[in-house]
Amino acid sequence: MNKVININQKLSLFDELWTPKIIDEFNGQQLKLAKVKGEFVWHDHANEDELFLVIKGKLSIEFKDKTVEINEGELYIVPRGVEHKPFAEEETHILLIEPSTTKHTGEVIDKLTVEKADRI
Repeated sequence: MNKVININQKLSLFDELWTPKIIDEFNGQQLKLAKVKGEFVWHDHANEDELFLVIKGKLSIEFKDKTVEINEGELYIVPRGVEHKPFAEEETHILLIEPSTTKHTGEVIDKLTVEKADRI
């Protein structure tokens, strides 16, 4: 049976940066929470779009030709196959909605790569 998920309570369970945590799944999509600060890695997802919803703070996503800023309460969808690099000046909390097949850093292997996200 489904239950109400308190996002703030889930965010209180971890402090790691750039380490998404699965909070639920539906229709083959995973809902992941992450805390981010500083720069991530350039990567893409060849077969999946990636939705970023900013809960707290401000997330920037750099593309080869522009930078998009996403403020609290805003979301942005990175189309499949588009190379991007997220970054945040201050700690930012985000919700990611993406297919369960999505690799954290696409085909790029980096020290920040998470092979399998934990469920909280």
